[in-house]
Amino acid sequence: MLKVKNLHASVEGKEILRGINLEVKAGEVHAIMGPNGSGKSTLASVLAGNEKFTVTAGEVEFEGKSLLDYSIEDRARMGLFLGFQYPVEIPGVTMANFMKIAVNEQRKFRGEEPLSAAEYLKLMREKAKVVELDTKLTSRAVNEGFSGGEKKKNEIFQMAMLDPKLAILDETDSGLDIDALRIVATGVTKLHTSENATVVITHYQRLLDYIVPDYVHVLYKGRIIYTGDKSLALKLEKEGYDWLINDYKE
Repeated sequence: MLKVKNLHASVEGKEILRGINLEVKAGEVHAIMGPNGSGKSTLASVLAGNEKFTVTAGEVEFEGKSLLDYSIEDRARMGLFLGFQYPVEIPGVTMANFMKIAVNEQRKFRGEEPLSAAEYLKLMREKAKVVELDTKLTSRAVNEGFSGGEKKKNEIFQMAMLDPKLAILDETDSGLDIDALRIVATGVTKLHTSENATVVITHYQRLLDYIVPDYVHVLYKGRIIYTGDKSLALKLEKEGYDWLINDYKE
């Protein structure tokens, strides 16, 4: 589904990604961990198409297509979803209207007819249940006045509505209490199928108690320096990164 080969990227002339190699297949869950400043959020932003970052070398293939040739909007329409660490507020635009436009734009891209009002409301109610989102929130402006937990639930609600092929979740667990973490993570797990894939960027093992990864990658200084199974996350939680970093040679 996703193949990243020797990806280099910079921001304002400073190189952040220094040769990322990663392959994600349908049905897989990958976790990316690493110290602060390693390039985890940059990788997510580059894959999503954030124009702040400049790709200086490498290739990214998404379902056989060169992802780097597409705009941020078309990447979303193709089925790539990015869950933000700090979801933004959009005053004056209700969640219901925001998601209706997004869903129908995606359907248009696939050559499908837009949903009727009744079909859309039915879909919205079904998907809100996945993350126990109060449907009253859908009538409010996007994330405006939402608590931290509500914003993260809202992110996964959007993911449920858009049904992406590849979901990249950038520190979705950041700032969540135990109950909100469980609801959000359980929602992600419910949405995972053999036909889609998930990349989870996190600092903490606790998220991976709910979203069990097939692979755990350690990112350091813009490169993936180590890959293991879910037990690697437990070891990192207990021992930190020093045992890896001290042995790493560029």
